[in-house]
Amino acid sequence: MRDNVRAFVKLAAEAFALGGPVYEFGSYLVEGQEELADLRPLFPDQRYIGCDLRPGPGVDRIEDLAALSLADNHARTVICVETLEHVFEARRAVEEMVRVLSPGGVMLIAAPLDFHIHDHPSDYWRFTPSCLTRLLAPLDATLVGWQGNERFPHTVFAVAAKRPLAARFARGANQFVTAMQHWAAAAADNERWQRRLKRWAAQWLTSKSEHVRRRDYFQVRFVLDMPRGHDWKHELLELTHADQHTGSRLDFQSG
Repeated sequence: MRDNVRAFVKLAAEAFALGGPVYEFGSYLVEGQEELADLRPLFPDQRYIGCDLRPGPGVDRIEDLAALSLADNHARTVICVETLEHVFEARRAVEEMVRVLSPGGVMLIAAPLDFHIHDHPSDYWRFTPSCLTRLLAPLDATLVGWQGNERFPHTVFAVAAKRPLAARFARGANQFVTAMQHWAAAAADNERWQRRLKRWAAQWLTSKSEHVRRRDYFQVRFVLDMPRGHDWKHELLELTHADQHTGSRLDFQSG
């Protein structure tokens, strides 16, 4: 698991006050990533069930994400990060997660886009922001974002909620996006000097597209889509639409 994905889950859990039971799909802790990939400590007071297709560390329950054995409306929080690209029936997997999500529940998804092929156990897909938006369309509010260059980001994120929606979702989006902006700015400022030197050298040794890719690595952008017929914009007046360090922003649209 990458540090930006762990930060995504941590900040979403805080901003949206995510409750249990929490079901994580793809919870197997790969050797060498046990500390970074273990998300349980981010939900200290909630019932947490780790699910995966194979047994092992971090797994409480064996589940096929494309054919879950859970009842409808069962999970208050659903987490699926760094996993959906490994599920061959990805569309069916999202339908299953939507099915088991309880009314008022929240789903977190993160997936790589501009990223190398990796096997845990197999790597099938890459998801664009518009793809996640379409996959999550059955839910009633979505906050879809990405990190990196807008034309080819390295990571795609989504927070989605099932009706009934409370005003706290819009407020949570405010808090979450601001926190992600601050995290990205801090990550850019704290980047190790060796990597900064490598990026500086790369601008002279790489193509223009690669230079843009490296330059925009910490940029974050989100689009919030809320239901028609509700005036949610007043909840978002304090949102920061651009960050001085990262160019981060949030756009609002009524779906």
